[in-house]
Amino acid sequence: MTRRRAPRWYFSFRSPYSWMAYRDLTDRYPDVAEAIDWFPFWEPDEPTGHDLTERGIRLPYVPMSREKHLYILQDVRRLAGERDLEMVWPQDRDPRWEVSHLAYLVADRLGLGRPFVDAVYRARWEEGKDISDPAVMAGLATGLGLDPGPFASAATDPAVRAEGMAALERLHRDGVFGVPYFINGFDKYWGVDRLPAFVSRVRAQHLPAGLLTATGADQGHAGGCG
Repeated sequence: MTRRRAPRWYFSFRSPYSWMAYRDLTDRYPDVAEAIDWFPFWEPDEPTGHDLTERGIRLPYVPMSREKHLYILQDVRRLAGERDLEMVWPQDRDPRWEVSHLAYLVADRLGLGRPFVDAVYRARWEEGKDISDPAVMAGLATGLGLDPGPFASAATDPAVRAEGMAALERLHRDGVFGVPYFINGFDKYWGVDRLPAFVSRVRAQHLPAGLLTATGADQGHAGGCG
């Protein structure tokens, strides 16, 4: 018999909606945050994209239109304000998403993936740092008491890049097309507004009643970020 996979969510450091979902998940639903698996989503660089194509995998990412970009600027400010979150818009001069997401894989391997997620989200969306800079990754690692070297070099380390390829193949198999993306069995939920429904299902199916915490009010809003 095939064992049913654990509930999980896909996050991206690039997406402000994913940042807000992270804050909602850890601030409002810490029991669920602890019970589910966490996986990264990012747009691959050219070499990785080529390797994926060679394997018959094409990730469903398309460039954002100007109209969608302007809408997101307004929408994210509104949603952050409703959550009393202070945010800044990062100034990414040359985004390279492997730098931060492969560094996450290094941290996860050491058992500190979730604290690292917190540090990266804070750096990008609350402090406006350029998380495509390997030196920023090194600084975050140092702040967690870790050797900064493997974090600064994660995006060029062949072993970590191979691990990243496996992560992208996994999200392809899961049919992930945007973030935040939540999966419980056959049920899939896209967008920060779907988080409460995901939480309810996970609590009902996977968590003993004694472990449940108060959910608070449902403050869901449109928040899928493709």
